[in-house]
Amino acid sequence: MSTGPPHSYRQIGEDRIRESVGLSYPELAPGLIIEHRPGRTVTELDNLLGAALSGNVAPIHTDAHYSSQTRWGRILVCSGVTLNLVAGMTVRSVSGLTTANLAVDQVRFTTPVHIGDTLYAETKILTRRASESRPDIGVITCHTTAHNQDNTSVLAFTRTFLVPLNADAARDATYY
Repeated sequence: MSTGPPHSYRQIGEDRIRESVGLSYPELAPGLIIEHRPGRTVTELDNLLGAALSGNVAPIHTDAHYSSQTRWGRILVCSGVTLNLVAGMTVRSVSGLTTANLAVDQVRFTTPVHIGDTLYAETKILTRRASESRPDIGVITCHTTAHNQDNTSVLAFTRTFLVPLNADAARDATYY
């Protein structure tokens, strides 16, 4: 019985393996559902940095006293921070080999996210096709959803991006 490298690793030398980032085009088959782990607990720093980087000065995201007077009773995590954290959770498996994002569509924030919430995400591959203009590239469309620690949906979006048709050639060319 041959023992090759563990799943999601490549043999690159004797007694040497390398982690693989991103599923390959053939692995990203329509209908595949990927549960992304680990979960991600949202911190105050995540929210403050996201608000600062985006220039979002809304007090609902940064002012605890103001936020305590709203119907939520506490700070809401900036929706851009939530979207970026969840999209980032998908990269390792879904889009680690992406050469370009084409679209993020149908973004829906379904429940507010608060500091201290832990987010979990899953992605369903919707479509896969070869690019019409670039023969070495595939076009993937997927739908990602996220829920919090109470299993309450917080976010959903659809994303379309480009990946190489030959993952090993791309990995070899880029030392991945």
